[in-house]
Amino acid sequence: MFQKHSSDRHRTARMVVALTVLLLLGAGGWCAWVDLQIQRYASQDQARPANAIVVFGAAEYDGRPSPVYRARLDHALALYRGGYAPLVITLGGDGGDEYSEGGVGREYLMGQGVPEGAIIAETHSRSTAESVQRLAAIARANSLQSLIVVSDPLHLFRIQAICRASGLSVYTSPRARVPTLAPPSALDASFHEILGYTAWRLHLE
Repeated sequence: MFQKHSSDRHRTARMVVALTVLLLLGAGGWCAWVDLQIQRYASQDQARPANAIVVFGAAEYDGRPSPVYRARLDHALALYRGGYAPLVITLGGDGGDEYSEGGVGREYLMGQGVPEGAIIAETHSRSTAESVQRLAAIARANSLQSLIVVSDPLHLFRIQAICRASGLSVYTSPRARVPTLAPPSALDASFHEILGYTAWRLHLE
């Protein structure tokens, strides 16, 4: 009887180990695939003529865009001046003070000579998924069929996936690097995006 119970325990332990290994391999394979997509979108610029250029928000400081946000806005400005689209949409809600990221983006672009009528500022979203939801509503209201989305390189895979799931036709265009900024390591940034994409796929975001 003792030997039988011992054998059952060993069999159960082996099954637990095997299942754990399978789960770890599956998780590792998933992370590797997502990271491959993240790097692929980060390394290519799909910009082409479209109906609008969309700038995803980033931090602002008392009404001024942070270096990262300014780099996104400057890239969108270059696309606008290059004739890629006649309209720029800035996204992002409360920045933690009296300003919104979308509103700060609009003011910055107007200060660079973009007419107020060529800018739509969305000023309420608090996450990437919510920004896309509000962007989809703007696109429907203004009959926008194609969009160039601008953000950080590693952010673009998640953005395009959420946009396409919302029925938006998008092209991705990464902002330039900010050499004076000390960013998190590429590994940390990639891990953040892997978690963000996975959370969205699991409907946790």
